[in-house]
Amino acid sequence: MRLRLVVAEAARSLKASMSTTVAATLTVLIGMFVLGLTIALGTWVLSWSDHVKKELLVKVYFTNTVTPKQIDNVRVTLAKNPQIKSFTFITPEAALKEMRRKVPKLVEGLAYNPLPASYEIVPKKAEYIASITDDLLPKAPGVDRVKNGGETSKRILKVGKIVELIFLIGVIVLLVASTLLIANTIRLSIFSRRREIEVMKLVGATNWFVRGPFMLEGLLCGIGGSVGAVVLLLLGKTVALPAILGHIDDSKDVSALAFELNALIILATGLFLGAAGSGLTLRRFLRV
Repeated sequence: MRLRLVVAEAARSLKASMSTTVAATLTVLIGMFVLGLTIALGTWVLSWSDHVKKELLVKVYFTNTVTPKQIDNVRVTLAKNPQIKSFTFITPEAALKEMRRKVPKLVEGLAYNPLPASYEIVPKKAEYIASITDDLLPKAPGVDRVKNGGETSKRILKVGKIVELIFLIGVIVLLVASTLLIANTIRLSIFSRRREIEVMKLVGATNWFVRGPFMLEGLLCGIGGSVGAVVLLLLGKTVALPAILGHIDDSKDVSALAFELNALIILATGLFLGAAGSGLTLRRFLRV
């Protein structure tokens, strides 16, 4: 009976203040659309950053006079390093074959194979590259040089950290801004009925009985705006995204957060912000 009364009161409130209800719903829609767009774009950029980091390798090049024992000594050193995910020995023949596949013009007409044997090292984390390189210095006997990308790898790691920080700050700012916008919009609706709330309190209504219809109203605004945001994002994914991706060199392991999961996050966030915005805003009017 009490639940039916709360629902009926919420429905009456929505009809009585249609303009503020529409404004609150549109506020949620805009906030959730921007949040969903930020999550999609941000997770894609993070995925791309991880993809670029995976391309960072440490390479140990041997001299032309290296002995099998010297190569094995380096292998033992690499096997003991816990920061190394894997390492592969590249013979001069395999290196030349790979060079012919990638840039055939550079090796066209060679009288002999100038490429040395090498180890290609994949770190567990891109941030371990400098440490792995330091562990290989000074160079062991038979090693010609150790390369890790130098300034390029440092720049990639720095950009990756900046991207992650910007994404985190962006999401936090959007959540705070959306909460404030929704709370302020709902406050207009509550302020217009402050006398009604005061009367309900004076006749003995509990705080939760008064808060219930407004929180339900916030939930309805939240779900309405969130569904609208999901529809807009779906249209963007179907219409705009293919045209954009056609101009970007994409990779199979570079992708944004799954649309279904993004939609669930938006719906849950919209519901939470709608209810929380109503509940928190109503607190000051319950002090009678």
